[in-house]
Amino acid sequence: MVQLFLSRPESDGSGDKNIVEERISLLQRLESILWSVITSAGRYEARLWLCNTISCIHSITARDQHDLFVELLRSKQPRQDLAAKLLHMIFEKRPERVGPIIANKSSMLENFFEGNPRRILQWFDNFASAGESEHRRGSRAISQFAFVNRDICWEELEWKGKHGQSPAVVATKPHYFHDLDVLQTIENFLEYVPDFWSSSELAESVKDGEILSIDVEYFVEQFVKLMYVENSDDVWALIDEFLLEEQFSCLSQKLLVVLDECWLLNFLRSLAKLIHSNIKCNKFKFPACWLEILLATCNNSCVSLDELLLLNAVITQGRQILRLISDEEHIEEKESMEELLRNDMAFSTAEHWSLMKECQKKQQPLALKLVGLQSWLIHYYLSRECKTPQNFELMFVDNGINFRKADEYSLVRSEEFLKEGSSDVDKHDLARGYHRKRKRDRKKRMKKYVHDDSSVDELVEFETLNGWQGLQSGRSWLLSTDGYSCAWNMADIPEHLSRLCFMTWMKWVCSKW
Repeated sequence: MVQLFLSRPESDGSGDKNIVEERISLLQRLESILWSVITSAGRYEARLWLCNTISCIHSITARDQHDLFVELLRSKQPRQDLAAKLLHMIFEKRPERVGPIIANKSSMLENFFEGNPRRILQWFDNFASAGESEHRRGSRAISQFAFVNRDICWEELEWKGKHGQSPAVVATKPHYFHDLDVLQTIENFLEYVPDFWSSSELAESVKDGEILSIDVEYFVEQFVKLMYVENSDDVWALIDEFLLEEQFSCLSQKLLVVLDECWLLNFLRSLAKLIHSNIKCNKFKFPACWLEILLATCNNSCVSLDELLLLNAVITQGRQILRLISDEEHIEEKESMEELLRNDMAFSTAEHWSLMKECQKKQQPLALKLVGLQSWLIHYYLSRECKTPQNFELMFVDNGINFRKADEYSLVRSEEFLKEGSSDVDKHDLARGYHRKRKRDRKKRMKKYVHDDSSVDELVEFETLNGWQGLQSGRSWLLSTDGYSCAWNMADIPEHLSRLCFMTWMKWVCSKW
């Protein structure tokens, strides 16, 4: 049965040093195998995993996050791809703040519509029909400007009928604007009515930022030019405001994936200077606490990006690594790992905590790596050995984890489930009891349906279907490990418990640093 080593023994006995050294050697060879699997299809996915973990860092202030990303945007080699990604975020989340900047750029608007019938029709062909109260988008701007300036521009309005419409008639029947040849009219305005493009009417129509939806890439390109060619104060002020308001998690998830490895490592080094480790972090209350502690305690040069990618993958992506190993393309790595672990001797509690003591003596990156690999082994062994609800419940009992089935209310304490002093025979008897009960239940169901052949066929189909469903979802339990706060199913428990092991062990290791 898998031992989780969730509590340190009261006696300070030490394990066999040779076994501890052999375990460290095994973990180092395991590291080589896992690194091969993680990077087999390139390193992009591993970088994406790391970016997701960075986004969980909780100790960064709004001003710090602003300074971090502005440093990237204003570097000696400007990251225009990063700027474009950021502008996409701003356009999506704050279009009403972008609109006023566009409203003041008449040449940008002229160029946007010139020679592009699709854009013209999408923006200006939105006149109100009979019964509707008002025109929308650019149609409102045309109608308002044309009435106010009818002496200089009414003749530039092109109508689809045999004759045009007078201002007096259209004023009483606004739906007549539906007879306007919008495409030809806007082309006339582009050539003969330059005042329209700097008018208050057109500016008002674009202030809400809705125009961005017509062709967002055009405006991204224009705003990048405003940033790096014209150094527009308005655009940089917009960016400053957004970087101060937006969540660090969202900025990291969206923007860091654009960076190559060199830039990402430089970002992490800048980030390390701003991290303020706190009590909650030392107690591993958040998913990225291990990374915060590592960045806060290490010199910039003592940890490489390769180490960070491996550490993060092992600590946060245990299930995904197992899936990768199971792929056909990783048969060689799978066989190597099985060969490595085939003779893996049972690790006693004393030897495990002796390993943790050794981790305390090592540099933080190496200590984290060893603890992370050891916790991943827990994930691997749980996934391999716990295949049935009975396996899981016996494992809970062996490790002192209280539990109850998610669909029941009675709490099952480990000491009640298997009283102190019970032998291994008791456990085997318990397991056999489960199997006998299942056989009895199956016989009862068969007797119930035996009188009808068609019912037997239905029973077989029902049993097969439910068997498949059981493999997919399995039983769920509420566990004492998280205060019975949520139900854990068979697929999720290995990951949950391996992360619990990692946090438990690291809290003890960090307490001695």
